Amino acid sequence: MVAFAAAILVLVPFLWMLSISFTPEDKAFGSISLIPADPTFANFIDVMTETNMLRALLNSAIVAIVVVLANVILATLGGYAFARLPFPGSTAVFYILLSTTAIPVSVTLIPLFLMTRGIPLAGGNDLLGHGGNGLLNSVAGLTIPYLVGAMNVFLARQYFISASPELAEAARVDGAGEWRIFSRIYLPLARPMLAVIAIFAFTGVWDDFLWPLVITTTPENQTVQLALAQFLATGNVQYGPLMAGAVVITIPVLVVFLFNQRGFVGGLTDGSVKG
Repeated sequence: MVAFAAAILVLVPFLWMLSISFTPEDKAFGSISLIPADPTFANFIDVMTETNMLRALLNSAIVAIVVVLANVILATLGGYAFARLPFPGSTAVFYILLSTTAIPVSVTLIPLFLMTRGIPLAGGNDLLGHGGNGLLNSVAGLTIPYLVGAMNVFLARQYFISASPELAEAARVDGAGEWRIFSRIYLPLARPMLAVIAIFAFTGVWDDFLWPLVITTTPENQTVQLALAQFLATGNVQYGPLMAGAVVITIPVLVVFLFNQRGFVGGLTDGSVKG
């Protein structure tokens, strides 16, 4: 009963958003029914033709793909190194890395901005990172804070620690090197963990609003969250197109999760129990 009530609390706002997105603008709040009396696609047409939503979707898709690939590769390699290739001070380095997850985003915003502006040989900068704007107001600059997440490294480390060490020992007896052990034995077993990392990385960058707001100044480089916020920039809010835009940018998140649901649940269970 409690689970059912919680599900209703979660679903009703989403269903209301979906209902308003198909309701004519002049009738958006004319009824409390979740089923529109006169459904229309006009709101979706407006949000795609009268705003830069299509360009924002492309920008967000590019950023999300780069961030997901970077996290899957770098976080997995880092987690495996911390779990299976210990080095002097590795435990201290790992806990320092993990402690960064407790730092508020607002604290790192200015350093990230300065680092993005100071990228050498980018955006008119010289070799020392001076003279230009670096990667500010660019799609590439949007990816910088998300290229590798400390929590994703933690999940990968926990997963590889929980994996059987006998597999690596047997492979070493057969003459396998460390890279072959990682790529041929442990990595295929880590697909649920990879699904978790991919989903966390995707949702983190897709839903972000603050960082794109800080570094982008032109509509050509905006992401979906900024494109959606344009409806709130004026005093006359068009709730029909606003809800239609919210539905559009929610669909990729749902698709990514549904296609990786089994791996996501299994990865959270297997990758965070031991450690």
